[in-house]
Amino acid sequence: MFALASSSLGRVASRRIAAGASSERLFHASSAALEKLNVEGLAERVNLEGQNVLMRVDLNVPLAKDDVTVTDDTRLRAIVPTAKFLLDKGANVILCSHFGRPKGEIVETGKNGRLNPVVPRLNELLGVNVTKVDDCIGPDVEDAASHLTKGDVLLLENTRFYAGETKNDSTLSEGLGKLADYFVMDAFGTAHRAHSSTAGVADHVELSAAGYLLDKELKYLKGAVDSPNRPLCAIVGGAKVSTKIPVIESLLDKCDSVLLGGGMIFTFYKALGYDIGASLVEDDMVQLASDLMKKAEEKGVKLVLPTDVVLADDFSADANTAIANATEISGDWRGLDIGPETMETFREEIAKSNTIVWNGPMGVFEMEPFAAGTVGVAEMLAEATAERGAVTIVGGGDSVAMGDKVSHISTGGGASLELLEGKVLPGVAALTEV
Repeated sequence: MFALASSSLGRVASRRIAAGASSERLFHASSAALEKLNVEGLAERVNLEGQNVLMRVDLNVPLAKDDVTVTDDTRLRAIVPTAKFLLDKGANVILCSHFGRPKGEIVETGKNGRLNPVVPRLNELLGVNVTKVDDCIGPDVEDAASHLTKGDVLLLENTRFYAGETKNDSTLSEGLGKLADYFVMDAFGTAHRAHSSTAGVADHVELSAAGYLLDKELKYLKGAVDSPNRPLCAIVGGAKVSTKIPVIESLLDKCDSVLLGGGMIFTFYKALGYDIGASLVEDDMVQLASDLMKKAEEKGVKLVLPTDVVLADDFSADANTAIANATEISGDWRGLDIGPETMETFREEIAKSNTIVWNGPMGVFEMEPFAAGTVGVAEMLAEATAERGAVTIVGGGDSVAMGDKVSHISTGGGASLELLEGKVLPGVAALTEV
């Protein structure tokens, strides 16, 4: 069915039911996640002591204006479990990553530059002195790799200094493969790219396995939609419906309810014949939005659009604001967040669901007056996790940071979307099958 969100007199009862629900929640890992070798399985198959293991990671961290200081080490910390596991097994770890988009050119500093800025923090996190080389393939790198001893860590230079990296160039793949006998893929954020360091290299090593980070992503994201503990609810936000159409289509085949927010809702409103004022709209997507609503109705999936929105007379944190019914937008007013009535309806839908997947913000959360929808949904998911044991998954790069308050936060934007769409990720397909 298709439904506009609306408040309900049964709201309090719904919350009481939710609070009294059993805390036992079952989660089934997807078979797609289990059919690929993981790092523990690699250690069971071969003795890693003294062996070189090439580990593809994501070291794309933000830098301060000095182009040296790492301002957020989240991605560095994310590689630690897999790296330490390999080190504990006596392996020599060779870290490999791209950094920004240098487009095949050598850039000395900055967000597209050399990986030197991450070395000090990696030393602290891994408890070893990380040796860095100024290339990622070639005789000098091969020599450095051949002289590694038990427990050493070698960091290769930015793989995208080679234009062939993003083209899955076989020469670059082979060069990387010369450095190690085994490959561990732990960069989920780039797993949807068929690049030399994410997929091609697997053809030039004996065995390839998923690291802990990648393995967890596959189990949660694939498991959530392929074998969920129902009811399954998806919350999809973001500015443009064009970037989310494939994932919405896929979710309509798998979900019990789909809640929509963000700038994309105005394209749906236009499909319904509503005046949307100065709100964001993709005119060429209006028919597709109409088709999605029709598909939801045919499949009996509850597709929920907000009934009220937070309006502004300018795209600014200092703009005048108002709350209006979705059918009452006009003039120069534009919608920049979901409204309070919609928030309560979303709360009710979330309270009924045992598995909840969220991708994309509900409004322009970077501006405080329009952050309530996104923050509110984040709090609802945290509550569902803590109080009912619901499986809650936040997928995508721009949703609110929630720490350990949900079951899983995906580290990949595009990769998580493609996985939810049901696509095969090249960086996963290349791994050794169990």
